[in-house]
Amino acid sequence: MTPIADLAALEALYGPPVPASLRKVVQQITPAYGRWIAASRLVMVSTVGPEGTDCSPRGDVGPVVRIADARTLLLPDWQGNNRIDSLRNIVRDGRVSLLFMVPGENNVVRVNGQAIVTADAQVLESFTQNRKHPRSVIVVTVQEAYFQCAKALMRSQTWDTGAMRTAVPTAGEMLREQDGTFDAVDYDDNYVARAQDRMW
Repeated sequence: MTPIADLAALEALYGPPVPASLRKVVQQITPAYGRWIAASRLVMVSTVGPEGTDCSPRGDVGPVVRIADARTLLLPDWQGNNRIDSLRNIVRDGRVSLLFMVPGENNVVRVNGQAIVTADAQVLESFTQNRKHPRSVIVVTVQEAYFQCAKALMRSQTWDTGAMRTAVPTAGEMLREQDGTFDAVDYDDNYVARAQDRMW
């Protein structure tokens, strides 16, 4: 396949941006964007580092981030698998992009900015859940925020529970593919129960 090798060729292919796609961009969290973000329990976090890019989901029972002020978002890092790919990247390269999703809503909100990772005790304790607190908190300084139009989620029927579902491999099956002795059935059948005391 022949790549498009320069910006002039790419821009000629697509033409000028739709004016509203430029007007919607803000440099801080406005009241409307704040209401959306406060309603989001799921965010995709994209980072970049020397090994390449990373994107991982973060979720919570309430707002997935705390809006500290119009330029600052706080994202607690709850228990996981300790790969810390996103955190490693942020420590070395603070660029970060967030994609906030709300079930049933086809628009999404995007935030781009610079991040740091903190383990400040007072910040960690402010996020205590079930007598547990995160090991660290990602602090994002907002540089721009804007909504993404609904077409992608409309096309994919993401929230349509009646849409055709495709059978996909389970997490256990994907692990067994790498290790033929792995007990995929036990892993899949008991994961929800095992995860309960590691949610926070």
